[in-house]
Amino acid sequence: MWYFSWILGIGVALGFGIINVMWLEASGKFTRDAAPGEPRASTTSTTTNSAGTASPAGSTKD
Repeated sequence: MWYFSWILGIGVALGFGIINVMWLEASGKFTRDAAPGEPRASTTSTTTNSAGTASPAGSTKD
């Protein structure tokens, strides 16, 4: 019977996690989001190549 309580515990933990994510999504507040009124941070960085033009970071084209 130990397996019954083990499966029940896993189910409760998964259910709690799913409900938590749904609640966070519905409230619209994630810690990675900017506060209201703050400008959004850019998620991509650029580098300047030898020709002086901007290219995405990690690009090896010259």
